[in-house]
Amino acid sequence: MLRAVWFLPSLAACVLMAGCDASAPSAVPAPSVEQGPVAEYVIGPGDVLSIFVYGADKLSVGELPVRPDGRISVPLVPDVMAAGKTSTELSTEIASRLKKYVNDPNVTVMVKQFQGPADRQVRVIGEAADPQAIPFRQNMSILDVMIATKGLTRFAAGNRAFILRRMGATEKRIPVHLSDLIKDGDISQNIMMRPGDTLIIPQSYF
Repeated sequence: MLRAVWFLPSLAACVLMAGCDASAPSAVPAPSVEQGPVAEYVIGPGDVLSIFVYGADKLSVGELPVRPDGRISVPLVPDVMAAGKTSTELSTEIASRLKKYVNDPNVTVMVKQFQGPADRQVRVIGEAADPQAIPFRQNMSILDVMIATKGLTRFAAGNRAFILRRMGATEKRIPVHLSDLIKDGDISQNIMMRPGDTLIIPQSYF
């Protein structure tokens, strides 16, 4: 079934409103954002890494996917657990294991493609044009999520959407009026996302 998308004109207008001068009389104030320390990225299954060992090209790997079990294998160092570590921590681990073969190894790990661990993703299901799991980044808003998933389908009940958020042992349901945000530029609906959130967009009744 061909699914049309409400997106570009209305979402572009929303983004423009978000960038308006707050001193103008018609400007809509954006919701406050809680600023916290920027967490270093944690590697997860599906990420693609670049491993560079200075002065040892044969030990370097240009593109190395993290396996579903969270491990990688590099020359001389098999089955290193990469998932759950930062790039710096993984560099230190590989360098430590290379010491028996290389004098004072200098290892650099770079993440070339990001997926991230499951608890650091934001999932979008239902009537988004491109439902997917998105790696969480600092200060990600629901508008960022909508841009990544290409907006709503024509069948979406955007104003009945909600976020499922894990709060310890319980789950909280947070209503969000996506249609008002995307079509009408209601920035009050631009909720800040958290790692592990799931955005659910139901289908309209007709």
